[in-house]
Amino acid sequence: MSAKTIVVTRPSGQARQLIEVLMQAIEKSGVAKRGLPEIISLPLLTIVPKTDAALADHISSALHDTDLAIFVSPNAIESVMRLLERDWQDFSKKIIPIGVMGGSSKHALQNHGVGTEIKPTPIIIPENNAQSDSEGLWLELQKLGWDWQGKKVLIFKGEGGRDWLANTLKKAGATVEGISTYTRIPLDIDNPVWQAIHDMDFSKSLWLLTSSEAVRYLGKVIEDQFTYGLSSASAICPHHNIADAAELIGFGEVFTTDSGDEALIKTTLAWLSL
Repeated sequence: MSAKTIVVTRPSGQARQLIEVLMQAIEKSGVAKRGLPEIISLPLLTIVPKTDAALADHISSALHDTDLAIFVSPNAIESVMRLLERDWQDFSKKIIPIGVMGGSSKHALQNHGVGTEIKPTPIIIPENNAQSDSEGLWLELQKLGWDWQGKKVLIFKGEGGRDWLANTLKKAGATVEGISTYTRIPLDIDNPVWQAIHDMDFSKSLWLLTSSEAVRYLGKVIEDQFTYGLSSASAICPHHNIADAAELIGFGEVFTTDSGDEALIKTTLAWLSL
């Protein structure tokens, strides 16, 4: 087995993309002179988009008089775009601005032609990469100078999740509707991929953690199924909330980075060079 192991915990499709780019970066950088690390894909949560026609009709209808749409993640964007199967600007006589938390979501929108139209859809995103979250987006929304009284806001999200932004907008006077567009299914404890985790040396492992919910699920599995904990393992987290969750379940060393794959890869390379 390789001297070091990197565990990518994203859903399978997203993990494949990150692993490909990460391997290219490792080979190009030359940091793994003693041999390439083993990279394990451990999709702690599987994203299952909702596909019912009634939900698609509801979203289409709700967008007619919406003043702002917020997508909490790239998964929310992909789920909604798959449901609607139409151009974003077709749903209202006015252009509906969109709020997102980070660069990955902005990129996902652009992949669907949103924000690159002849008259571009405004995409509101936290200016500070270190605050790619609900609080950061709210800071940007306040810069719009809107009177929120009577404004209608749709928030597209997965089942569960934080309600901080919805509650904040409601307190400001907005009418807010949260629409769940996907569910998250935890990785079955009988999945063979867990055996690779049992076999590896935790003291030489780096975990790329990008979801607080996934981290909490990992903690339950480690507690129930493993005879040893995570105190010798390291983790990279692109948000302080995820880092807090990682520390809570026992990771010995936790690095907090900016959002986006570029920051994850840069920190991974630094860890490999130690």
